[in-house]
Amino acid sequence: MDIIIVGIIIVLLVVGLRATKKHMKGEGGCCGGGSTPVKVPEKKLSKVVGTKIVIVDGMTCEHCKGWVEKAINEIDGASAKVNLKKREAGVSMEREISDEEIRAAVKKAGYRVIEIK
Repeated sequence: MDIIIVGIIIVLLVVGLRATKKHMKGEGGCCGGGSTPVKVPEKKLSKVVGTKIVIVDGMTCEHCKGWVEKAINEIDGASAKVNLKKREAGVSMEREISDEEIRAAVKKAGYRVIEIK
């Protein structure tokens, strides 16, 4: 009986470790999104007057990337492109957008801004 219980525990550990490894590589779902990332249509700006780099904490998968891009794209006059490996969003602006407006959008999406350059 003990061998069966130990076997079940080992199987559960192996499955859990595989999922964790996939998650840490940014390949698995981590934020309730499952395996299909959020589809964010590319947002075209009429005239870019400035750019900012936003360092974001908490993004670990393609789904997280989509949530951050979507949140920033909802700001009037802003378009974001997220680099998941660098954990940063490049924000193009067609009007001056305050750092606080960007921070609020990212926070609303469930993530935290570390720095805005």
